[in-house]
Amino acid sequence: MSTDHIAYPDTNYFTPLILDYLSEKESLEHLYHRFPKIENFRAQIDEKSRSYNNSIRKDLVEVLKEQYADLKVSEATSGNIDLLSSEKTFTVVTGHQLNLFTGPLYFLYKIVSTINLTRKLKEEHPENNFVPVYWMATEDHDFEEINFFNLHGKRFKWNNAEKRAGATAVGKLSTEGLEEVFKLFSSEIGGGTNAEELKEMFQKTYLEHNNLTDATRYLANRLFGKEGLVIVAAGDSRLKKHFSVHIKNELLNESSSKASQAAIDSLQEQDYKVQVNPRDINLFYLNDEIRERIVKKDAQYFVHETEISWSREEILAQVDAHPERFSPNVMMRPLYQEVLLPNLCYIGGGGELAYWLQLKNYFEAEDVVFPMLLLRNSALLQTAKQDAKRRKLDISLKELFLKQHELINRKVRKISNINIDFSEQKEHLIQQFQQMYELAEKTDKSFIGAVKAQEVKQLKGLDNLENRLLQAQKRKLKDEVERIATLQNDLFPNRSLQERQTNFSEYYDEYGQELIERLLTELDPLDANFKIITFGKE
Repeated sequence: MSTDHIAYPDTNYFTPLILDYLSEKESLEHLYHRFPKIENFRAQIDEKSRSYNNSIRKDLVEVLKEQYADLKVSEATSGNIDLLSSEKTFTVVTGHQLNLFTGPLYFLYKIVSTINLTRKLKEEHPENNFVPVYWMATEDHDFEEINFFNLHGKRFKWNNAEKRAGATAVGKLSTEGLEEVFKLFSSEIGGGTNAEELKEMFQKTYLEHNNLTDATRYLANRLFGKEGLVIVAAGDSRLKKHFSVHIKNELLNESSSKASQAAIDSLQEQDYKVQVNPRDINLFYLNDEIRERIVKKDAQYFVHETEISWSREEILAQVDAHPERFSPNVMMRPLYQEVLLPNLCYIGGGGELAYWLQLKNYFEAEDVVFPMLLLRNSALLQTAKQDAKRRKLDISLKELFLKQHELINRKVRKISNINIDFSEQKEHLIQQFQQMYELAEKTDKSFIGAVKAQEVKQLKGLDNLENRLLQAQKRKLKDEVERIATLQNDLFPNRSLQERQTNFSEYYDEYGQELIERLLTELDPLDANFKIITFGKE
C-alpha cells in the first residue's frame, strides 16, 4: 500500500479561481479573511472567541441532544456535543446535501478532512477544544441532485422522489419508495462480509427511518461517529431565532445581494466564473408543503407562486413567531452557519469555495467573523494491480490525468518506431514562406495575401498528413491503445474524477472499514496536493 500525489494544477480538473486561491494570488486576497495555514488559526480563534454569542451554546447542545436521542452515540461524539457548552470549544465545519447513500465519494473526503483538521488544531492548541461538524443541507430542495448514486457504472435512482420534487425541503422527504432501490442495490453488491454489512447499512438507514434527515444522520453517524463527528440539522426554531436579526435585515434591506455585489464585480473583472448570482431577497418560505422564495413588490412581501402575502409589519411578526419558516438560500446559509456555530474554518469543494469568496463583504456588513476557507482533500483510489499496469504502460501520474485523446496520442507518438511529429517540417515550411513574404514586400505587396493563403494550405496539409499517420499508428498499436483507454476509464468513470462519480460502497465492498481508516491516515487537510491512494498488493 502506498500514497502518491500530484499538484492540483496538474490534474486539469480544477478551475482557475480555485488554483489562484491555492496559490494565494494577490488579486484575490480581499475576498477572504485568513488563508488556512496552521499558523493563522491562533488569530482566528481569538477573533471568534471575542465575537461569538456564547448564549447560543445552550440551545445548540439542547437541540443536538434531542436530535441524537434515538441514535447509538459514541463516547467521542457525545463528548464533543457536551464540549460545545464550553467557551473554549470551536468547530470546523463541512456541509453537504442529503445525497442518497452519501452520493459520490467526495462526501467521505469532506468529512475526513474536517475530522483531521480538528485533530491538527488540538495538537497545536491543546488549551482549546475542536469539534468536527457535518452541517446537513436539510433545507435544500433540488431532488434531482440527490436522489441517486453510482455503483459499478450503474445509476441507482430513487424514482419516487420525482413525484415530490420541488415541493418542500429534502430533509422532510419521506423515505417511502426506497425499498425498490434496496432490492436493486442488494442484487448488485453481491455477497461477502463487507457486502452484507453494506446491505444492512442501507436497510437500517432508509427502511428504518421515516425521513431523509433522520436517515442521513444515522448513516453519517454510523460511518464517522466513533471519530467524534457531530451532525447538525439547523432548522429548529430554537436555533433559527438566533438568526432572526439577519433574516429581518435581508427582508428590509436586501443586504446579501447589495453587500456581495463588489466581490461579484471583482471576480468578473478578473474573468472568473461567478458561482452564484444573488436575488434581491435570498430567503425561502418553508413549511411542510412548500419551500418557495420570498419576493417583494412595492410594500408587500409574497411567497412566489402562492397566495401567501404580508405587509412589512406582518412579515417581521412572522419572523419573531416562526423563524424556522424562513430558509436561507445559498447566499445566506453560510452566514447562518457562522452565526450559529463557534466556527473557525469551512471545508468544501471548489464550487463551494467559489461562492464563499463572494461573501466576505456581506459578513462584514452583518458584523460576523468570516471563517477560513479550506479546499477539501481530493483523492484517486486505485489498486496495486492498476498501478502496476500504469507503470508497465509507462504512464506517469501526471499523464494519467490528461484527457484520453491527449494521453493516447502522446503514448502512441512515444512508442511508435517512426516519427509522427511534423513540427520540424512545419518550421522549415514557415521559414521558406518567410522568404516569400520578404520577396513580396520588395516587389508586389498585393501578392502577400496569396502567399499567406498558400502557407495556410500547406501547413494544413502537413497537419492532415500527421493526423493520418497518427491514426494509422493507433490502428497498428490497437492493443496498447485499448489497454491505456481501459485503465483510464476504470480510474476516471465517465471521463471525470472518480470522487465525483463513484459511490463509497464500491470500495467499502472490497476493503470494509480499511477504506475509512486509510482515508483518515492519508488525507492531510493542510497538504494542498491531490492524493493517489493505492490499496492491496500486485
